[in-house]
Amino acid sequence: MTLHDFDTLVDQFLGYLLLERGLSHNTAEAYRRDLLLWEEFCRKEGSPSYLPDGASFSRFQRSLALGARSPASRQRIVAALRTWTRYLRQEGILTDDVDLPALPGRESRLPQILSEGEVERLLKACDGEKPLDIRDRALLEMAYGCGLRASELCSLRMGSLDFSSRLLRVRGKGDKERMVPFLGEASDHVRNYLDRARPSLAKQGGDVLFLTRSGTPLTREDVWRIVQRRGKEAGIPVARLHPHVLRHSFATHLLRRGMDQRTLQELLGHSSIGTTAKYLHFDSELRDVYDTCHPRA
Repeated sequence: MTLHDFDTLVDQFLGYLLLERGLSHNTAEAYRRDLLLWEEFCRKEGSPSYLPDGASFSRFQRSLALGARSPASRQRIVAALRTWTRYLRQEGILTDDVDLPALPGRESRLPQILSEGEVERLLKACDGEKPLDIRDRALLEMAYGCGLRASELCSLRMGSLDFSSRLLRVRGKGDKERMVPFLGEASDHVRNYLDRARPSLAKQGGDVLFLTRSGTPLTREDVWRIVQRRGKEAGIPVARLHPHVLRHSFATHLLRRGMDQRTLQELLGHSSIGTTAKYLHFDSELRDVYDTCHPRA
């Protein structure tokens, strides 16, 4: 198999992930990066074929173990290659019944969260009158107040906000939409951002909600840096800080205050989503439960 053939197969595999399995573009690109590690390994070995077999796969696993990658990263890379191999067998490209062993399971870890007091300190670290202070406060209030992923925050548009119904339209993993209650502090600070900060940042037009100093859309890396910088200002250990910590904190604090798991599952977008119309008739009881349980509603 030539390198061109390998690249073609990878592109076809990514199309399968996007169209048939409904994975997001971010997830598909993560698969591409992991498969490029396999391609690099084969080139260094001088392998005439980029198709995996048991022996080459074991050597690949050993090469990963010798590197600086974390156990979680190695697990992900190996899982990606196993998924790709199953796809090749499914398509009849790989005819041998190759058994690619999984890495030994790693110990599961509880998600890190912030206490309610730490969340308050993190949010107050954004207090200020400058446009970026106002933007950061709105961004973090929404991350915690709505339990959004960093990618979901970055994908929000002006049209995602419906202040009259107090709902936020979120495009999540697999390009699926869900409606999330948009209340209390999160709503207030986003209104403040729209009135007092976004107009001065919006130099290039467009309807992306959260913008950089230069007027371009925020990226996930930008969100990461904002969380880290504001956490440092709040005196929270940087090692504990990443955007998903706010999502974990959102979920944990709601459960502690009595929210049932079914309702929380809907808010986080972990359940399958039907049609958009389903969300136009969003259950008002869910808003009421959220309003009662969320500490900043």
